[in-house]
Amino acid sequence: MLEFTWNIFKETGSIDTYLLFKELEKEHPENRITGEKKIEVDFPVV
Repeated sequence: MLEFTWNIFKETGSIDTYLLFKELEKEHPENRITGEKKIEVDFPVV
């Protein structure tokens, strides 16, 4: 959902879509988007 919302914001520049994206990002920080990729950690970082 984050990626979809981000892509809509990139295409439209809609402030409302950006604010929705930030709210979704707060609710699900594990799905953050960095550049064009999601961060996925398979093992703990030491």
